[in-house]
Amino acid sequence: MTAAEPGRADGPAAGAPPEDAEHRPPPAGPLGNAVAAAAVAALGIAGIAGSVPLGLGSAAEPSAGTWPFLVSTAITCLGIALAVRARQTRDAEAFSSASWRVVFGLASMVGFVAVIGVVGFEIPALLLSVCWLRFLGRESWRLSLLTSAGIVVAFYLVFVGVLAVPIPHLF
Repeated sequence: MTAAEPGRADGPAAGAPPEDAEHRPPPAGPLGNAVAAAAVAALGIAGIAGSVPLGLGSAAEPSAGTWPFLVSTAITCLGIALAVRARQTRDAEAFSSASWRVVFGLASMVGFVAVIGVVGFEIPALLLSVCWLRFLGRESWRLSLLTSAGIVVAFYLVFVGVLAVPIPHLF
């Protein structure tokens, strides 16, 4: 029987795992899903705690904390929804060596935020972009350096030159 004959489906046999299934990490399971849901909910709660002191204002006159509060509330609700569905979710991946790339991405963003006020945005943005392109995206050094320089120049021209946004910058 050939693939073009009636009665035969193209692709793997019914019930067979996809070809790339052997390269995927195992499913997270209920405990991993619950931990991830708790982390999302904790992030939302931290955002709520940080936005309330800024003032919430009203619908007619929102204050500085209004949008952070609303977004943080939504994140908290999503974390709770994830926790409720932790046992039923099957598409989440278990933590593996690939998870360290996410940790690196988060740590690099924290570093970016920590130094931008001290040295301006140009150098941290260049380093962040190079790191993400080269180490997370696995691009070549040439592409990473040229693209990162272009990104920083474009951001500088748009935000500092055209829009006059008061962000820390060197030049």
